[in-house]
Amino acid sequence: MKTLRRVACLLLLLGAATVWAQLGGEQLGEHDMSAGGTSLVKGGITSACLYCHAPHGAMTAPTPLWNQQLSVQTYSMYTSTTYHQTGVQPPIGSPSKLCLSCHDGTVAPGQTVFFGAVAMSGTMKSTSTFGTDLKSSHPFSLQTPLGDSPEINALLFGTPPRTADPAVLLINNTVECTTCHEPHFQNIDKVATKFLVRDSSNGTLCQACHDPNRVVSGQVNYLGGWAVSIHATATNGNQATPYVGSYPTVGQNACISCHMPHNASGPARLLRGPDEQACITCHNGTNMQPAIANVFSEFAKPGHPFATANNAHDRNEAGLLNNNRHATCADCHNPHATQQVSTFGAAPGIRASQSSVAGISATDGFTVVNPSLNQFENCLRCHGTSTGKVADTQKYGYLPVWIAAAGDPLNVIAQFSPTATSSHPVTHDRSSTLPQPSLRSQMLNLDGTTPGRAMGTRIFCTDCHNSDDNREFGGSGPNGPHGSKFFHILERRYEFSQTASPGGQITNPYPNPDLSVNGPYAMCGKCHDLSQVLADTSFTKHSSHVGSDGASCSVCHTGHGMGGQNTSVSGERLVNFDVNVVAPNGTTPITYNRAARTCTLTCHGVPHSNSTY
Repeated sequence: MKTLRRVACLLLLLGAATVWAQLGGEQLGEHDMSAGGTSLVKGGITSACLYCHAPHGAMTAPTPLWNQQLSVQTYSMYTSTTYHQTGVQPPIGSPSKLCLSCHDGTVAPGQTVFFGAVAMSGTMKSTSTFGTDLKSSHPFSLQTPLGDSPEINALLFGTPPRTADPAVLLINNTVECTTCHEPHFQNIDKVATKFLVRDSSNGTLCQACHDPNRVVSGQVNYLGGWAVSIHATATNGNQATPYVGSYPTVGQNACISCHMPHNASGPARLLRGPDEQACITCHNGTNMQPAIANVFSEFAKPGHPFATANNAHDRNEAGLLNNNRHATCADCHNPHATQQVSTFGAAPGIRASQSSVAGISATDGFTVVNPSLNQFENCLRCHGTSTGKVADTQKYGYLPVWIAAAGDPLNVIAQFSPTATSSHPVTHDRSSTLPQPSLRSQMLNLDGTTPGRAMGTRIFCTDCHNSDDNREFGGSGPNGPHGSKFFHILERRYEFSQTASPGGQITNPYPNPDLSVNGPYAMCGKCHDLSQVLADTSFTKHSSHVGSDGASCSVCHTGHGMGGQNTSVSGERLVNFDVNVVAPNGTTPITYNRAARTCTLTCHGVPHSNSTY
């Protein structure tokens, strides 16, 4: 009997050795656990195949010829607010369960059915064991039929369902480990040697199931625009640390630049890090060759608030951001569609860097516009009717209190409204009713002398709220309101006059101000010739108020527009008094009448009684 057993074992080993020879040891790669194999874990069995398979004496059910003890664990499966499928526990006989008999880490390699426990040496890579918490790994073992979503290829909902790539196979109509991995061939992909079923450069493996081009009526495909996006086309090289994929460029790494199929740091949507931490890997100015703009250095200055564990961004949150106060990269940029800005077009159209982002209509402040057509619509996710706004004057600086104001001073929709008496032309074209002698034909660059973009009938929010070193206006830093050394994330210096009490002397005067880009009103000087202002070309008292008395523009002018009504202030030319600085003249209320060219008030200690200008 012992002789027969020896013969049987010899035949089994010889058969397995023949199969192994046909595969070639290098094909199995890290799965070759034989004594002379390439795996980090090795045992005494000479045939690599026998660690997983045995022609005789292995399991007969539910997986014939399987030789590794199966895990009996149950798993916590992937889930997120954008996940449309339902995961089920992988059945004992499923291909995924076979893989997990080693890769969940609860059953050691070499725990065979036929040979018993084989003595092994070495340990598996930590990145190759996933434990029983699989929420950070790509979903598998899905309940069928699959749930539809515009970002999933329509072929997966056919009869029978299939992927868009014949190399990427569904198993029993669902996704299993072997849908993406071929355990017998490590190097099908010659660069990412991870047992992939095909070369996966440029996201080809992912796009077997995830379809950026699918159009479903009435639904937004968040992957739309991928083919021309900067993340799909960038030729920048990746530095070795931190590691962001196997391929040499961002475009070749594609999806893997931001997502991790296993052991993701940000479990929801399998990101390399939650929200902006996923972006910082590349956008910190050090890990790309050639280097790209260091966006994250801007946040060292006062800027948009990062998300935290208590106010995290979620891909499925509403267009109107009422739920919390945060501004993550993904609130203003769609990473699947964003493109590099090569030319700076006229306002108000959305810039290429913000392609396919959500916004809010300026008409009512509530209707979601997806994708945004205009830049201001994206800004209105927070800066309109949102209840999550906070007047953080300690961080962002002094905030005037206007005599003509709506109920919510942080809601800019009313301030920019076409029905406002006057406003900067952000959501509507500028008025030609009154001459504007100080208005330049071109905005000035950051140096204060070089002409920049031509003055059109509109301006962007980012023409004022922008990084202080932005590229669009001649700097070397990133564009956009990420952060600025100036208050209110303004691109340039703008001082607000303040007093100890309304009507009193200004405590921070700037008499005979510097009119250069270093001066207190450089932000206004970008579009308005300040020498014209002090020459009294539009108002005969500018030279005395601004020049001699050192009062800021903010004493008499609102920066956005007339957000509310006041019967005593007509409101043309953005005239709206800061009641922290200006007081009534005795019992006479503050008034301004442009048609009569009169005003009544007390300012910088001087009463004005129906004064005519």
